[in-house]
Amino acid sequence: MAGNVHTILVVDDEQNMRVALFEALSRNGYEVTVAENGRMALDMVRKKAPDLVIADIKMPEMGGIELLERLKAINPDLPVIIITGYATVDTAVAAMKLGVFDYILKPFPVEVIEEAVNRAALSLAPATAMVTAARGQGEKRCQHRPIIGMDPKLLRLMEKARAVASSKATVLILGESGTGKEVFARLLHEASDRRNGPFVALNCAALPEGLLESELFGHEKGAFTGAVAAKKGKFELAEGGTLLLDEIGEVPLHLQAKLLRVLQEEEVDRLGGRAPVRTDVHVVATTNRDLEEAVRGGTFRQDLFYRLNVVPLRLPPLRERRGDIFLLAEYFLEKYATLYAKPAKPLANPARQRFLAHSWPGNVREMENLVERAVLLSSGSQLECWDFWEEEEPPVVGPEAVSPPTSAVVAGVASPTMPLREVERQMILQALQKTDNNRTHAAELLGISVRTLRNKLHEYRSQGTLE
Repeated sequence: MAGNVHTILVVDDEQNMRVALFEALSRNGYEVTVAENGRMALDMVRKKAPDLVIADIKMPEMGGIELLERLKAINPDLPVIIITGYATVDTAVAAMKLGVFDYILKPFPVEVIEEAVNRAALSLAPATAMVTAARGQGEKRCQHRPIIGMDPKLLRLMEKARAVASSKATVLILGESGTGKEVFARLLHEASDRRNGPFVALNCAALPEGLLESELFGHEKGAFTGAVAAKKGKFELAEGGTLLLDEIGEVPLHLQAKLLRVLQEEEVDRLGGRAPVRTDVHVVATTNRDLEEAVRGGTFRQDLFYRLNVVPLRLPPLRERRGDIFLLAEYFLEKYATLYAKPAKPLANPARQRFLAHSWPGNVREMENLVERAVLLSSGSQLECWDFWEEEEPPVVGPEAVSPPTSAVVAGVASPTMPLREVERQMILQALQKTDNNRTHAAELLGISVRTLRNKLHEYRSQGTLE
């Protein structure tokens, strides 16, 4: 029997999907039952509780979100995987808040659902799962920030990460500062067969050159002045687990040669040591530098670059996945409202526009910091632009206040946000891109009718703003 899951209940009103999932999961050794709607599923759960439920969102009588809510009321620890061809930010946030184990977009290859079920099998005991809008992680790791997002590029990277997680292949995670490189490294560890081993992280840019070598490889007593006792390096401490080398591009040249040898030979030489020590470690490296440019400039060894770049994962900046902006904002708003015992406040419309138009140079980390600030400082019933950005000022209150400004001005202060029509156009284009130009699905994603979408596209073409 695969994993610890024995019985799976599949809930979907489409017969073809029920049959496909039944056959695929049965082949993997699971006992599978099916239901064609939420009410039938609840009856089946009450009679004999399954170990896992897979449910579609859009079903007659009772949708997947309502079913998820009722299932969690019956058994909060029951893992539920949501599948949908009509993903929206609202449904993803709702699913996340209710504790969904996984959130998978249709269409998907059968390997995706098989992998999600296998992870559910591994996470069942002894506690329930913590979830991201895109993928789940075990509750015992709740202290780590989950990956939030539905962007297709992000989801593909997550699938790629899981595919190589249990291999010994070195993974190089590339991306701008604040894109979540360490979070991805933890995903690799938690999705691997080393998940019960240590996860050890070392910021290579945070240590002086002399100390970095000792931290990496360890030292024997008396190896240098101040070495009063033997010390294991990070490679030894990560034995049987994962070693994250953060900001690998900052390792000095002479240490790069020693690091390359460790990666090739799988053994370390402690400073002052007499014999090498064997290591069994999965190495993940991150950098926001262009390592190929560093190789050309002579500051990074080409052979080490090739050794690290076996599996490259390039994380997209937040400005390239704007569909995830409000999903992330909701997550951080709830996180810090809970942390600081503050009321959960919605984003005001001008703030929502600013969030969409902002370039987010600091990426997800910038948003998290801004949201934390806003939750702490906000005094109104909604979160306004001035709660997030210091250069914004609240409108003057009193007899000196002027009449409301035009749409080009937000809250009495000139705003760098784009016009509302342009925001609307960009959201429509993003929805079409996400749905491969399927107008029906795009309209569903946007919450408008197909006719409205068609009229908008005609308007953009007549204005010359759409090819």
